[in-house]
Amino acid sequence: MDSTSYASPSLATAAPPAATEQAAPELSLTYIRPASGWQLINVRELWQYHELLFFLTWRDVKVRYKQTLLGAAWAILQPVLMMIVFTIFFGRMAKVPTGNLPYPLFVFAGLLPWTFFSTAIANAGNSVVGSERLITKIYFPRLAIPLAAVGAAIVDFAIAFLVLIVLMGYYAMKGAPIHLTTNILLVPVIFALITLAAVGVGTLLAALNVAYRDFKYVLPFMVQLWLFATPTVYMQPDASASARMQFALAINPLAGLIASFRAAVLGGPVPWNHLALSALSVAILFLVGCLYFRKVEDSFADII
Repeated sequence: MDSTSYASPSLATAAPPAATEQAAPELSLTYIRPASGWQLINVRELWQYHELLFFLTWRDVKVRYKQTLLGAAWAILQPVLMMIVFTIFFGRMAKVPTGNLPYPLFVFAGLLPWTFFSTAIANAGNSVVGSERLITKIYFPRLAIPLAAVGAAIVDFAIAFLVLIVLMGYYAMKGAPIHLTTNILLVPVIFALITLAAVGVGTLLAALNVAYRDFKYVLPFMVQLWLFATPTVYMQPDASASARMQFALAINPLAGLIASFRAAVLGGPVPWNHLALSALSVAILFLVGCLYFRKVEDSFADII
């Protein structure tokens, strides 16, 4: 019986690999791990997400005035109503010193930067907790959230600044001692320092508010207390004040910044010593707030 062996068709027709075919390259693995410890501010990354920062700022502006009757007019009404209250209680009843300036103009020039600062730190302090769904879904620089809250407050400041210009023109026509000098060029610099202070305090409060929700209730009280601890908002501190008062003014960065802002806008003498101390305090606040935020931001998505 003839035995014939048949080869499998697949084996019979299989061709050897081409000699010119090269082996596939080995794939490298990249491990992505969160950074730990104190971290510097990644300015390059923030710039890469600058469009997101812009849209977050615009979102905060629209959400704040959404479904409101007066809309953006609240940016003007808030400092104006506070000016009226301070004028009644401090200008007419207490008769606090203002340096020969009309008290409504004097107090509004102080309330304008203070209102910006208080609004910025209040919104920034609650910004991370309010963006829970965004943080837990996608990655982006978390520092953009409190920065956007501060940016939205800048829009309010720009609107209310127009009221200050109107008041200056009105009281100048009535003979108030308002003199525009070259110190007006310091206004953007002083406002930048106030903004950095708001970013430092706001980011610190935002990080603390994630871990300790008590700060949500402490923040309004802290802002009110800080207002009355900054006498340059509503009065002109006497040069012969006690040593305790001088020390309180020196350690409070807003005291020197608001006094310098008013002097630069209305043409008074700029307190250079207080401005220098305030600039140093602002630098410390900014670094401490942002560095602490960067240190704990990797845990936001887990505990928020």
